[in-house]
Amino acid sequence: MDPVIQEEKTGCGIASCAAITGLSYPAAKAIANRIGIFAEDSSLWSDTAYIRQLLGELNIETGTEEEPFTTWDALPDLALLAIKWREVDGVPFWHWTVFVREGEKSWVLDSKKALKTHRRSDFGRIKPKWYIPVNRRERDQP
Repeated sequence: MDPVIQEEKTGCGIASCAAITGLSYPAAKAIANRIGIFAEDSSLWSDTAYIRQLLGELNIETGTEEEPFTTWDALPDLALLAIKWREVDGVPFWHWTVFVREGEKSWVLDSKKALKTHRRSDFGRIKPKWYIPVNRRERDQP
């Protein structure tokens, strides 16, 4: 799984979905826009429904609840990870990333454009608040 760089300041959720599905950022953004999700909407940072809706549109199954982060070893092999969590005027905000484990190796895909590397393993510097499990398999079609 490869990182996808966000093209807008608030595009981390779209970039995370693109990375999970193997799409380019423009392709994932076009699908998001078609279903009413726009990177310019700051609620992408404070509501999990949008990222679940976009992954659902891309036929990817996610967990229904946010799970509190406890340890890196306790994470599933693939998860949306909420980092840089904070409250502004009582509204929570965070940055979306993707946690990936393959065999004995694990890393975080971080879409922030300014980073030198977008495949991160500096786990001591990353402060997750919670995560959403992601199923690598496509969800069943109705």
